[in-house]
Amino acid sequence: MIRVGARSAAARSGTGEHAGFGRKFITPLLLGSVLNPVNSTMIATALAAVGTDLHVGAAQTAWLMASLYLASAIGQPLMGRFADLLGPRRVFLVSLVLVCAAGAVGALAPSLGWLVASRVLLGFGTSAAYPAAMALLRAESERLGQETPRTVLGLLSLAGLSSAAVGPVLGGVLTASLGWRAIFAVNIPLSLLALVLAALWLPGGRPGGPSRTTARIDPLGIALFGAVLTTTTVFLMRIDHPRWLLLPVLVVLGALLTWWELRRTVPFLDLRMLTRNRALATTYLRHCVAYLIIYCVMYGYSQWLEEAHGVSVFDAGLVMLPMSVAAAVCSLLGARTKGVRAQLTLAAALLAVGSAGLLLAGRHTPLAAVLLIGAVFGLPQGLTSTGNQAAVYAQAPPGGTGAAAGLQRTAQYLGAIAASSLIGLFYGSRATDAGLHGMAATAGVLSLVLLVLTIADRALRPRRR
Repeated sequence: MIRVGARSAAARSGTGEHAGFGRKFITPLLLGSVLNPVNSTMIATALAAVGTDLHVGAAQTAWLMASLYLASAIGQPLMGRFADLLGPRRVFLVSLVLVCAAGAVGALAPSLGWLVASRVLLGFGTSAAYPAAMALLRAESERLGQETPRTVLGLLSLAGLSSAAVGPVLGGVLTASLGWRAIFAVNIPLSLLALVLAALWLPGGRPGGPSRTTARIDPLGIALFGAVLTTTTVFLMRIDHPRWLLLPVLVVLGALLTWWELRRTVPFLDLRMLTRNRALATTYLRHCVAYLIIYCVMYGYSQWLEEAHGVSVFDAGLVMLPMSVAAAVCSLLGARTKGVRAQLTLAAALLAVGSAGLLLAGRHTPLAAVLLIGAVFGLPQGLTSTGNQAAVYAQAPPGGTGAAAGLQRTAQYLGAIAASSLIGLFYGSRATDAGLHGMAATAGVLSLVLLVLTIADRALRPRRR
C-alpha cells in the first residue's frame, strides 16, 4: 500500500490530479452519478404528454417510472459486482455508452414498449455510476494510504440529491420547449461528456482475468435475484388490490435464491457475509425504512398540495423547493461531521417531527406552515444520505465496495417502491386530508422504529483508540 507521503511522488510520476481526490478525479464521478436520480424524477412532468402522444392511459405510462426503479434496484448490485471484478473505471465507461444508447432509443421510440425498453436500459446504464464511484474512491484511498475525505462523499451524495430535486423542473422545461422526447435525448450529450472526461481523467482500475470473472458472475443468482425483486414490485404496485397468488411464488423464489447462494463459493448475493456483517445489513434496513418515509413525503406531499390544498403544479414545485434546499445543505453539513451515529439519530427524530406536522396539516393550513413542514422533511433527507453512505463505505468488506454500494441503492429503491404502494393505498383515486393523515401516522411509526434501530446499533458508535 502506498502511504500518504507518496502523494507528491504520484503527482510527479504523471498521475496529475488523480492523486488526492482532485478536481479531475471527482468531476466525471459527479457527472455520472447525477444521471440516475435526474432520470428517475425528470419523467414525472412528461407522463401526461407521453400518454397523449402515444394514446395510452396513466396506468400504462406508470411503467415508465416503475421500469427504471426496478432496473436500478437490480442493476445497482449487479454493476457493483462487475465494478469489483472487472475494474470500476472500465464498468463506468461501458455504462455511459449504455446511457447514450438508451437516450437515442427513447428519443426515436415509436411506441410505449420501446420507451419502456429505453427506461430499462437507462436504469441498468445509470446504475453503474454510484457503485463504480464508491469503488474508485476506495481504490484511491488505499493507493494513497489515507481515508476518503467526508467532503468528497458529501459531494457525491449532494449530486444525487440536487439532481433528483431539479429533475421535474428540467423535465417540464424540456417538454414544454422541445417536446417529451427531449428528456430522453438529453442523456446523449450528458453521457458523452461524462465518457470523455472519465476516459481522460480517471485512473485505471484492477481488472479481473476472464476465467476468474466468468466463474464469479453467478448468472443464476442474478436471475433469481431479479425474479424476486420483480415479483415483489408487481405485488407492491397493487397493494390496494393485493395479488395474493404472488406471495407463494415469492416464497418459492426467495427459497431458491437462498439455497443457491448459500451453496455458491462466490455468490452474487453474499448471504453469509450479510449474516456475519450485521452492521452492514442493519445499515441497509435503516436506509430502506428511511427512504420509504422520505419518498412517501416527496411524492405524496406534492400530490396532496395540488389535489387537496388547491396549489397549482408550478406552485407545488416552489413549495417543495425548501425541502430540496434543506436536503442539499444538510448533505454538505453531514459530510463535515466525523461520526455518523449522531446525524442518523437526528435524522430519525426529524422524520418523526415532520410526520407529526403532517398529522396536524389540512387543506386550510397556512402556506407558511406548509413550507416549514417541507423544510423539516428536507433536513433528515440530507443527513440520512450522507450518514448511511459513510456507514456503507466503512462497513463494506475488502474488495466488495462496489457491490455493497449497489445493494445500498437497491434498499433505497425498494423503499421507493413500497412508498408508491402506500401512497396509492391511502389516497386511492385522489389525495385527501384523511389520506395524508393516514400516511403521516404510518410514517411516524416507521420513524420511531428507525430511531430505535439507529440508537441500538452499536456499530455506529465511535471506536475508542
